[in-house]
Formats: sequence, structure tokens, C-alpha cells
Amino acid sequence: MRFPDPASPTPSGARPRVPQRVCRCAPGSTLHLSKLVLALAGAAALAACSSPDVFAPACPQLGIVQPGADMVRYVGTGRDLTDLVLDAHVVSVPGSCHWANKAHTKVEAKVQVAFGLARGPAMPGRSVTLPYFFAVAENDTIYDEQDYTLHAEFPANTDRISVTSPEVSMLFPVSANKSAAAYRIWVGFRLSRGEFDAYRTQRAP
Repeated sequence: MRFPDPASPTPSGARPRVPQRVCRCAPGSTLHLSKLVLALAGAAALAACSSPDVFAPACPQLGIVQPGADMVRYVGTGRDLTDLVLDAHVVSVPGSCHWANKAHTKVEAKVQVAFGLARGPAMPGRSVTLPYFFAVAENDTIYDEQDYTLHAEFPANTDRISVTSPEVSMLFPVSANKSAAAYRIWVGFRLSRGEFDAYRTQRAP
């Protein structure tokens, strides 16, 4: 991911679009950003960015989009345990960052997503595909958003596994007046309408 250089103001007619949604859903459904709860993931910035080197760069903050932190799949319209296909969670977002050039005008962040998966009685077979995304924002402006998929296999006689996504590299422009901490990396599952409804039902009072 590459983003506009904050040192070069973007013309008013070409400002980055602020999407109306972060969580894309199945056709016919819309989850607006105002309806999502944005929660910080652990520390205020990439925990792995800390270094004894006093010249190490500041790092982007990390956040997990709710309800994108959890994915619950059922077969059909059933909501009993026997209808459960998959119960998945974003466990952590390991990452690191460093200077990307000698001029110290770019910071590279390398981020992964660690998932915890539980196989339900209604899952056909032992493999599953997880759709998830990374989005990069500064305040209310989302500069970029990328979708990914992760394929996972449950070994025989194992219904709970932990998997980690491949590493994603992101390049952030920085200046004397703006560090990489001005940006935030959002992570979450891409939920279908059915998965979003299941999440909402599970957490209803």
C-alpha cells in the first residue's frame, strides 16, 4: 500500500474518498462506518516496533473493526450449536516497522493477522477460507483498503486451530511534522450479511 505524501497537499478536486463503509457485505446489505465500533488492538501502536535504537521511527496505530473481530457462520437460518459451521476470531495483529529509506521520509510497516478458529458440527469437510481486510486511515480519511483471503485446514481429530496470515508490507510517507503514528491500520473480517446478523444476535442483551 502506498499513500499520498502529506507534505504535498492534495488538490480539493482529488481528495481521497472517505468510504461510507469499512465492512463490505453481501449484495443488498450495507454496514455504515457510523454503525461500527472501532476498538484499539492492544497497544496504541505496533508493539513490535519498539526498539532499543533511539532513532527507530514512530509506528502506525493498530485497530480492529467491530464486528469484524469475530466471524460466526451457521448453515441455513439455524442458530443452534448443531448448525454452527465456524467460529473465528482475530486474536492479535503482530507487526513491526522500520525506516524504509536513508532520508527518513518513509516508514515501512509489516503486519500479519493471527486468527483463532473453531470448527462447528455443520462444517462440510475440514477446510475453510477466511476473507479479511487491511485499511489505512488518517483521522476520518481512509487512504487505502485491501482485501485478502486465508485458506486454513483443520487436521484430523482437531477442531480448534490457530493460523497466521502472510505478512503485508505498507509504506507510509512521513515528515518532520508528521510521523507514522498519525496513521492507523484497521483490520477485520469481511462479513456477509448472514455473518453480521449472527454476530449481532449473539451479542444481543
